Amino acid sequence: MNLKKRTLLLLITSLLLIFVGSFIASISNSSGGDVDVSRVSFETKNGELSGLLYLPDGAEDEPRPTIVTTHGYLNSAEMQAPQAIEMSKRGYVVLALDQYDHGHSVGTMDKSIPFFSFWPNSIYDAVNYMYEQDFVLKDEEGNGVIAVSGHSMGGFSTTHAVILDEMFYEEAGIRKINSSLTMGSDFQWVYALGYEIGDITNAYGPRTAGKIAATYDEFFFDPQATAQGKTVVEKNYISTDEAQAFLGNPDNPEVGEFYEVDGGERIIYQPEETHPWNHVSMTTTDHLIGFYDEAFADYSGVVDTGDSSQSWMYKEWFSFIALIGFFLLFVPIIKLLVKVPFLSNTIVEKPDALPVPKTYSEKTSNLIMILFGAFFPALLFPAFYSGDESGIMIVTQIIFIIILTSLITLIVSYVKNKDADIKKVSLSLFIISIVQLLIIRNQSTLIEVSEFFGAPTGNTIAYWAVNVAIITLMVLVGSYYVSQKPKGASIDNYGLKINLKSVCASLAVAVLSIVVGYMMLFIVDAIFKTDFRLWTLAVKTFEMHHVVALLQYAPLFFVFYFVVGLSINMNTADERFEGIKGYLVSIFMFAGGLIFYLAYQYGSLFVTGEAAFPSETLSSIIVIGLVPVLIIAAIFNRYFYILTGNIYLGAFLNTLLMTLILLANTALYATL
Repeated sequence: MNLKKRTLLLLITSLLLIFVGSFIASISNSSGGDVDVSRVSFETKNGELSGLLYLPDGAEDEPRPTIVTTHGYLNSAEMQAPQAIEMSKRGYVVLALDQYDHGHSVGTMDKSIPFFSFWPNSIYDAVNYMYEQDFVLKDEEGNGVIAVSGHSMGGFSTTHAVILDEMFYEEAGIRKINSSLTMGSDFQWVYALGYEIGDITNAYGPRTAGKIAATYDEFFFDPQATAQGKTVVEKNYISTDEAQAFLGNPDNPEVGEFYEVDGGERIIYQPEETHPWNHVSMTTTDHLIGFYDEAFADYSGVVDTGDSSQSWMYKEWFSFIALIGFFLLFVPIIKLLVKVPFLSNTIVEKPDALPVPKTYSEKTSNLIMILFGAFFPALLFPAFYSGDESGIMIVTQIIFIIILTSLITLIVSYVKNKDADIKKVSLSLFIISIVQLLIIRNQSTLIEVSEFFGAPTGNTIAYWAVNVAIITLMVLVGSYYVSQKPKGASIDNYGLKINLKSVCASLAVAVLSIVVGYMMLFIVDAIFKTDFRLWTLAVKTFEMHHVVALLQYAPLFFVFYFVVGLSINMNTADERFEGIKGYLVSIFMFAGGLIFYLAYQYGSLFVTGEAAFPSETLSSIIVIGLVPVLIIAAIFNRYFYILTGNIYLGAFLNTLLMTLILLANTALYATL
């Protein structure tokens, strides 16, 4: 089969994966067409909220019990798909909500403390909107038959919504919220709003309320661990004073049992899961189905109860197939684009492979470089992402040593008129290390959420990425002048040859391919109301403020993808790494260390009851989402280097694509 036919076949295959996967995912999402799924947006006093509305057949003629559910920090409405699918197919109206400054929602409230701006009012603002809709059931007294539910920060928003609704009841005499179920959240951040435990537990009143408190949750459910700042440990929430107060302080409370409190019912579930595991758990989904069966038992004639079957997994699996098709699509699209005049300048002559190292020391040196490149980004992740002081101190001391050594070497080389390469390497290392020292010394300022850099996760990941790139660059400079150049290698051997036409064409090809890829996504969203995802890895549609943020963050991430890609090219430049071995080494250097980090972190948690790094909470979860992104980036880096003979296309594509994926699927404060 010739090249044109293979490219066409790959194009057809990727499109089939996208559209067939999305079609079947939409069948699951809409429960075989029995539920209409649409994206809705509405103005509130705090901004504009958006979400996916699941409207069962007949709801417009016969109002239904309703669930308003939302995601946690950094996620979006689609993360609540299991709940939305399972309950809408049972006849409930469900609004899966993007909280303010997440997904398609934008907050216009005061954001002087950004973290406390988006979640306190998200759920209750949505409840106020839904209460006014004709398809939402109210009882004879005008009380809303509405449940509120959320994961993590969504759980805090849920709890606060109940408090706000009880305040509304004291004034108006009706309650809009009938019941409440939280996942992956205790009360600690609600306390920060000024409430005490009695204020919170009393606010539930006669409502049915539940909490899903996973035993391996990275954040919550253990006050002692929280006080020590080491929360990634095994928990038993029901034994805590907070949990027992929530249940009305019964004698010897048991998990999974309803307790009567103030005329309502309350329950705690404790699945053996981690925080993000709740999203794709049949156990957690079974708990919420059982909870709503109890909470809405009086409405069994309107909604289905007693059915424990689950079908949300099909949406997850086939969205994953569409996700594979999305990433695969870039290969044939780029192959076609590089045939276009001017864009064909992307392809240059591929450098010849370097000779295989002959001596044991050369082979060992190469292996050490590969291992170092893979593991040091993971070893330093707590330092650069979380600001671990011991890690920062070690890195700072090493940088001071490099600064001093390179400066002395530079002075001596000029005084004694040493070889020009010694001057170049010492000057380069001196300048690079000074830059890194300045970046480390200003860590708190650089990662702070600002008007320009408004994505908190984007800031911390970018900070880690830039520091990794700088350290990698220092190693590359030293390795090149000390061992590579003396053997006859040049920068051309690593795809670094600078050709302005080639660089511009590579950027154009990357941009155009991303436009085509996201055009497929927007078509799928319009037709099927699904996106491309697997668990925490999601390719979502975006708003214009995400594009603006992309342009702001792209230079930082380009440094990472360019330098790390160059490092891989340098360490796989000889004939041993032709074929699949080169891809495996590329993946290992991009993500291998982080994979080992996760295995060590969670292996320790599940075996001993305490994680290897018990204070690394959000950072560990971020790594879970970062690993697949870096694996894909590694494959792209290697493939497009082989295709084009230069490093630029892969670096541009990874920068723009992976950064846009990150920004569209996380918190982004559009205005501060």
